[in-house]
Amino acid sequence: MYLYHYYDKSGAPFQNLSELPVREAKAVLEKIKAEKPDSQSAGRHGKYVEYRRNCEEILRTEFLKKGGKILRTPPHYMVVEHSPWLSTWFENCGFVKIPVEEFDTSTLSFTYGDSMPTFGIDDGKEYRKKLYTYDEILTVIEKYGLPQDWNDDGKHGPERYIEVHVWSDETVGKYKE
Repeated sequence: MYLYHYYDKSGAPFQNLSELPVREAKAVLEKIKAEKPDSQSAGRHGKYVEYRRNCEEILRTEFLKKGGKILRTPPHYMVVEHSPWLSTWFENCGFVKIPVEEFDTSTLSFTYGDSMPTFGIDDGKEYRKKLYTYDEILTVIEKYGLPQDWNDDGKHGPERYIEVHVWSDETVGKYKE
């Protein structure tokens, strides 16, 4: 299994708005809206930063309940395997591809789909409002497959990929530049 991180090549990989104070994070989003209006990030609403931080608090709380190892706040974001849809998010898209074996899997959590709709939608699907450990997500993948294989166009709901939350800098640090 490979984990992917997509980013705009005009910047560096593994840059996270949640690492900035709220005012600075919002200023970065405004700059993206002005300079790259066709990018996915340009479409984010005015409360995105606050919603993202609230979601990250849920992720941390749920991961701690499962005994996960949190060595950084906020997490780095990746996805399980290649996501054709995510590769269109940036005008000049780059990606980092890392084998899962390079990670301490006790520092990885997963949501089946993007974490914000996972915890924000209540449509009765069994993977809503749930965070998974590495071993648990393998069982979910076995049952449902990869969302990008059956829902890359989003016609069947918001789940288009499996989101990975990397709660450590150890492996990611090797790929930051």
